[in-house]
Amino acid sequence: MTPETTRSPESTRPPETARSLETKTKLLDGALRTLTEQGIAKTSARTVAAAAGVNQALVFYHFGSVDELLAAACRYGAERSVSRYRDRFAAVGTLSELLALGREIHEQERVGGQVMLLGQLLAGAQTHATLGPATAAGLDLWIVEIEKVLDRVLAGTPFREFTDPAGLARAVAASFVGIELYEGVDGAGAASALDALEQLGLLVGALEELGPVAQRAVRQYLRRASGKR
Repeated sequence: MTPETTRSPESTRPPETARSLETKTKLLDGALRTLTEQGIAKTSARTVAAAAGVNQALVFYHFGSVDELLAAACRYGAERSVSRYRDRFAAVGTLSELLALGREIHEQERVGGQVMLLGQLLAGAQTHATLGPATAAGLDLWIVEIEKVLDRVLAGTPFREFTDPAGLARAVAASFVGIELYEGVDGAGAASALDALEQLGLLVGALEELGPVAQRAVRQYLRRASGKR
C-alpha cells in the first residue's frame, strides 16, 4: 500500500452533517471494496476514492490518513456483518445449532467477499500498526455473540463447570478464521474441517440428552480427569 499518512489538522475536519456522513460512508464502502477486489498492496487514497466515486483529497479530509480510513472501515464492515446475524445468534439453543449457524455464516460471508477481505486485513495488520487493533476489534464483535450463546447453551450441562465461555468463544472464532483462510488453498480440506466441527457438536448434543444419572456420571468423570473434586 502506498504510504500516505498526511494528517489533516483538526481545524479542517468537516462538521458531521448529513452530507459529510454520506461521503464518509462512501469512503468506508470504497475502502472495503478496494481491499476485497484489489488487495492491500493496491489500496491507496486514489484507488479507494475511485471506488467511492469521490475526490481522493476527501480521504485525508475525513480520516486523516489511508491507514486510519482502513481501520475505520474494518470496524464498520465487522459491525455491519455481525448485525445481520444477531437475531440468529439469539435464537440458538444448542451447540450443534451454533456450529450449523457458523457454517451458514461462513458460506454467506465467503460468497459476499468477506473472507477475502479478512485475509487482506490480517495480511495488512503485519505492516500497518492501526489495522491490527481494528481487525481484533472487528473479530471481538463476533466473539461477543458466540460467548453469549455458549453461556446460554452450556448452562445446566455437565460441561459448564469445566469450560471458560470467553476462552471457548475465542477458540471457536479462531477455528472459523483459520478455516476461512485455509479454504483458499484447500477447499475440500476446509469443508472436512467444518464437517468435523459439526460432528463434535452432535457428540456434545448426545451427551446433553442423557438423563440426570448419566449426566452426573459424566460430571464426576470430568472432575476426576481435570483434577477437580
